[in-house]
Amino acid sequence: MIITKTREEIELMRESALVVSRTLGMLAKEVQPGVTTNHLNKIAEEFIRDQGAVPGFLGLYGCPSTLLTSVNEAVVHGLPTDKPLEEGDVVAIDCGAVKNEFYGDHAYTFEVGEVDEETKKLLRVTKESLYIGIRELKVNNRVGDVGYAIQNYCESFGYGVVRELVGHGLGRKLHEDPEMPNYGRRGRGKKLIEGMTIAIEPMINMGTHRVSQLEDGWTIVTKDGKPSAHFEHNIAIVDGKPELLSTFGYVYEALGIVSDEEDEFRQNALVL
Repeated sequence: MIITKTREEIELMRESALVVSRTLGMLAKEVQPGVTTNHLNKIAEEFIRDQGAVPGFLGLYGCPSTLLTSVNEAVVHGLPTDKPLEEGDVVAIDCGAVKNEFYGDHAYTFEVGEVDEETKKLLRVTKESLYIGIRELKVNNRVGDVGYAIQNYCESFGYGVVRELVGHGLGRKLHEDPEMPNYGRRGRGKKLIEGMTIAIEPMINMGTHRVSQLEDGWTIVTKDGKPSAHFEHNIAIVDGKPELLSTFGYVYEALGIVSDEEDEFRQNALVL
């Protein structure tokens, strides 16, 4: 059952989402060769708690960490380790936080030092597909419209769209209805309605879409060992169209990136 939110609840969810946004922005300055993902995990937990929130992943479903850190061929759900990041790596950092009894949950794939052009392109296309999917979040569209848009764009570059893992509704629980696959057919699936709050998260592989799970019971990796990228935003449907609750603005501020990609999804002004 889809749980719609009031305007007041959506604003509370925005606060939760921005806890994560600020955390990713803080981490953007820390991601560099020689840093361990365990270190990133430790400082993220402290930063989330300092904002009056609690880590959203820690302990949920038995998760042992605040962050999920997926390096190179790891798609999602990578557990932090003491292995240092290396020049040319990419690391997808997925972060959750709970504030006001609501979840924020989003992800960004970071470059570690200088990354090769082929991998840069994968990250660029994956992030572009996120916004292509978000544009389909309109009242009376369907779940399949979102998935089709993401799939069609990414497959046009020859990339693999992961099937086993999907986006989801978001609210007082981390995972609510509906599931939001990154593939699908137009006009299929549940109808999108006013007040929905959703996490859209393309997980796109450079090669095959096929994945497997490591023995740690968490980390999902590409079958062919090629890199993967993961970007995620939190969105509400307000006045029939998508409204971003999260932002990559703090990441961009930390990295010196100028971007207007979020502007079309801002019905309410966001001041960083």
